[in-house]
Amino acid sequence: MAIFGKSYEHYLGYALSGGGAKGFAHLGALKVLEKCGLKPDIIAGTSAGALAGVFYADGYHPDEIVELFRKKEFLEFVEFTIPTTGFFKSTGLHNFLKKNLRATRFEELQIPFCAVATDWNRATTVIFTNGDDLIDAVVASCSIPVIFHPQMIHNTPYVDGGLLKNFPVTVIRRKSKYVIGINVTQTLPPSGKHNIRKVLERTFNLMSNANTIIDKASCDILIETRGMEKYSMFNLQNQQKIMQAGYHSAALAMSRDESWEIVRKCHRHYTLTEKIHRRLHRIRQARKAISRKPENRNTNRNTDKR
Repeated sequence: MAIFGKSYEHYLGYALSGGGAKGFAHLGALKVLEKCGLKPDIIAGTSAGALAGVFYADGYHPDEIVELFRKKEFLEFVEFTIPTTGFFKSTGLHNFLKKNLRATRFEELQIPFCAVATDWNRATTVIFTNGDDLIDAVVASCSIPVIFHPQMIHNTPYVDGGLLKNFPVTVIRRKSKYVIGINVTQTLPPSGKHNIRKVLERTFNLMSNANTIIDKASCDILIETRGMEKYSMFNLQNQQKIMQAGYHSAALAMSRDESWEIVRKCHRHYTLTEKIHRRLHRIRQARKAISRKPENRNTNRNTDKR
């Protein structure tokens, strides 16, 4: 029960949006937040945000995450298939996650993590937070309709979470005192080129941006990456440039006075939490010492009787 104000399950949460290859901007932003000394208590990610978020929740540093993807091509993460419900299977992505993630269950991650996907049959947003469906849930969150086959989890088809919830701020809003949202998807201008890839990319871009309005307004700190219109969501060749763009955007957002006020509150919270942990540790040690004393006295009495 809260004595002063509302009680929250988590103090600080991160919400990471979808955006395809532009998700590398998340890694640059996370580096800035680390330099501010911030540590999230929970992470929610959609699509590319789920991919970046799960590795970060697994204990990887942003530089280590980008290194995992270095020199990777889009086609390494997919498998061509007969285009019934999608052009590709996510076999390569599944294998990549299985090879590099240390955790196999949500509960094994170092930071609580929410993977956002869309139930294709019911047309509803589904939040995966526990159990051994960790890898399947992240793959489902990244499965863009038409391009990828839906990911089956317990006989239910799931597709990209960005279809209905591209920026998962409200997913953790009620349970977090503060939420920092990183949105790497802005509305793209129409391309001069007309091909199926460009049409699909713009269609998904318009759709995912349309469902972020409430989430943007729900952030305590909103970081939006700019100047990435020239980068395709399927091109993995500009990782460092995109990461740098995320870094600069985050540095700008965190330099504002209102952002630093939240940073200061977080650090006060960390200091208080550490003091409480130390005090509880001393209490536990004292209880252990007290619990041993009667045993010692009884032992001495038995020895005297003999």
